[in-house]
Amino acid sequence: MTCRRCAKELEADSLYCRFCGTTVDAGPRRRTLTRLPDYGRIAGVCAGMAAYFKTDVTLVRLIWVVLSIVPGMLIGGVVAYIAAWLLLPVSILPPTPAVTERRLFRPVGDRKLGGVCAGLAQYVGLDTTVVRLLWVILSIYPGAIICGVIFYLAAWLIVPSESDIRLAPASIPV
Repeated sequence: MTCRRCAKELEADSLYCRFCGTTVDAGPRRRTLTRLPDYGRIAGVCAGMAAYFKTDVTLVRLIWVVLSIVPGMLIGGVVAYIAAWLLLPVSILPPTPAVTERRLFRPVGDRKLGGVCAGLAQYVGLDTTVVRLLWVILSIYPGAIICGVIFYLAAWLIVPSESDIRLAPASIPV
């Protein structure tokens, strides 16, 4: 059994942690939203959210950036990230591994430009041509071609390449 506060190993029948004095709860531990700075790019906010929702950290980063780029929301996205950085506690315990092993990445073989649409298609299990067509339609339809291009460039920078995934250590959670 592990202490929730100091993360030290305890005896199985302990009622209190002998290191920090915290009461030991024998029931299931409630998940809490925390930051994981060791696994994050800036402050670990997106890595903590990915561990909390048990999803891929790249997907959380991509959603955060896309929602921040929406016209008029850039400042709001930056302020929200800074607020989360300040308000979320740093995780003491290591994150639980993700239930799914799916990772979002840009494949090396099936790419036309940067591989973003091909990676999204693989992640959601659709045909690559369908995702590319949807991207173009959603970029052109509301007259937001510039936003579609900016979203694509942001995704190109955020989503790692398949070759980078193969070189990365396997110990990185979620």
